[in-house]
Amino acid sequence: MKPLPLILLTALVSIASVRSEDAEPAAVPATAQVIGEVQDGTPPAAEPPKPGFVVAPEDIISSETHIQDGRKIIVQEISPIALPAPTADQPVLDQTSPAVQQRLAGLHDAPRVEQVFIGATVFRSKDSPPRTNATYRPSGGGNPVTFWSSADFSLLTGFSSYLGSDGKTRNLSMMWSSRDLDRANPFPAQNPAPQIPAFPEGNATFAITSENPTPEALAAIQSIHDVYNNEFERLKAAYDSREQARLQQAAVLKAHPPKPKDITLNFWTTPTATGGNGQ
Repeated sequence: MKPLPLILLTALVSIASVRSEDAEPAAVPATAQVIGEVQDGTPPAAEPPKPGFVVAPEDIISSETHIQDGRKIIVQEISPIALPAPTADQPVLDQTSPAVQQRLAGLHDAPRVEQVFIGATVFRSKDSPPRTNATYRPSGGGNPVTFWSSADFSLLTGFSSYLGSDGKTRNLSMMWSSRDLDRANPFPAQNPAPQIPAFPEGNATFAITSENPTPEALAAIQSIHDVYNNEFERLKAAYDSREQARLQQAAVLKAHPPKPKDITLNFWTTPTATGGNGQ
């Protein structure tokens, strides 16, 4: 099937605003943008150290040491430790309570956040810009929609939520891979070279290659392209920073490979109802 022309795509997206099967209120136009921060490879702040578990020597009943992969695994029986009593069962929620009914009504009336599921392969070549072949899968079921895009979908990472130009908030769940077209293809029959459509220069756009995409699917695909075009510099800078941090971390691990740490496994036995011992 030939890719749909961009004019037809625009028309179909417009139809989506008047064919809502859920009778949702009309979305207010907005500037497509990422919600929150974009991860740039900066490591999170270190958490305060947790208190260690120390067993007094007099509480160790027996101990065995095993050597595995250059580290010690110590298995030792210790004196029983008094554990807190189990908490009482939680009361059953009374759904007839006015307070509960009010909270349930608030959850029901809250605007729904659409889940956008995409699988993508980014094709790279030194003689041409990146091109992406992607599949969008509607969260509510229905036929998947495949499309080619002039956007580099590897940049659409480091965030989870975004606001579309149609005013809807969406969550993006994407799995992506990369393929270098300049590398020799050992299995050309099973993995032939893709037929990538031509795209105009300028803002990233897309061409649908599957049949009968719904207006809702087209709106979701258009929304992620709007974010890409509006936030390109920010997304590109964050991606480059993550790649730099990844390479630096790989170099550190290569120069200073982590050493296996010793492990201590503690256990104790408790008497059972029949008078024996249980672990």
